Amino acid sequence: MIYGIGTDICDIRRIAKAIERHGERFALKILTEHEYLTYQSRSARFADRGIRFLATRFSVKEAFSKAIGMGMRMPMWWTRCEVAKLPSGQPTIELHGDLREWFEARGLRAHVSLSDESDYAISYVIVEDSR
Repeated sequence: MIYGIGTDICDIRRIAKAIERHGERFALKILTEHEYLTYQSRSARFADRGIRFLATRFSVKEAFSKAIGMGMRMPMWWTRCEVAKLPSGQPTIELHGDLREWFEARGLRAHVSLSDESDYAISYVIVEDSR
């Protein structure tokens, strides 16, 4: 049964401006340690690739917070939600800390889709009650 659905579209130019204004502090607020390493690696090769990576992660986390009906309030927080990849390349969500405990206690499971094109990143998250 579907517990919640969330979607988000993010203007990549807005993320670039946030990085210009706040520097790496902005990326560190949004990304987990593992995501931040990937962001740095992509940024080192091409700055735009790093910004697009950050925008897609921002978008997925926003969509996830909507799907669980919580927004950005505890236990939901940017760095407690990580966008990872399965061996097949399919994106997935890994949760940390008390957000993971909250999610697992309810028997929930998340499905995610994300994409970016030119100026926008978009994501869609479906959370299902697997009980």
